Amino acid sequence: MGYSYREDRFQFGLGGGAFPPAVKYLIIVNIAVFLLQNIFSGALEPYFGLVPHRLIYSFAVWQLFTYMFLHGGIFHLLINMLVLWMFGAEIERHWGSKEFLKYYFICGIGAGLIQVIFNAWIFPVNGMIPVVGASGAIYGLLLAFALMFPNREIFLLLFFVLPVRIQAKYLVMIFAGISLFSGIFGSNNNVAHFAHLGGMLVGFIYLKLDWRLNALSEWIERRRASRELVRQARRRQEEMHLREHVDAILDKINEVGYENLTEEEKEVLRRASQYLSKEEP
Repeated sequence: MGYSYREDRFQFGLGGGAFPPAVKYLIIVNIAVFLLQNIFSGALEPYFGLVPHRLIYSFAVWQLFTYMFLHGGIFHLLINMLVLWMFGAEIERHWGSKEFLKYYFICGIGAGLIQVIFNAWIFPVNGMIPVVGASGAIYGLLLAFALMFPNREIFLLLFFVLPVRIQAKYLVMIFAGISLFSGIFGSNNNVAHFAHLGGMLVGFIYLKLDWRLNALSEWIERRRASRELVRQARRRQEEMHLREHVDAILDKINEVGYENLTEEEKEVLRRASQYLSKEEP
């Protein structure tokens, strides 16, 4: 996947439709699930949030997908959906909805797996605490945006008051640094910092090493074609050897007659007849 994109002035969500389809439906589903969370008052998180202990020991693999649609509060939801719209809309317009959604969920699932590793083995005390939120996938989008438009200037209100202008690449570096610092030094604010970093890491690997599903299928197809070429080459070699053997036996028949062939030579002729008959169209 290339990064030769124009560095036009950035207008959040504008151009080509403010809400491209994938971003629009992701926002709708996240809001709908958040309403269900409030209706059921915390009953969804243990089953659909990402609980490291249950993923490992009860094989609750669906949680790697469903945790992305749960959120820890209205502010958590609004921030994630705002960033999804601000940055995801333009990415989707460049990639298309299918590739955008593929990348989004790969980053989210990868972020969840990395958080599970830290929660279950490095900080096992957190193994039964549900991880919720789309932040891992969102951080993956931030990383993709910075790779696509590294020098794009973004306008932010620091602390919702101070206007700041910053290039996308530096903004992502700052977010990554904050998550790394908070994760290492144990910021006790119920934020899955390593999921944020995991989303960025998985996104970076996916984009830089081209770990797309179509690239994997192309590799599998190349391997299959290579094996088929080897098989055909071996078959041609066997056929040439068989024909040489048969020619020698036919020469013997011309000299001494069929009845003077050994049983082994007669068996070779029978096998050759069956083998070569398969080559006929």
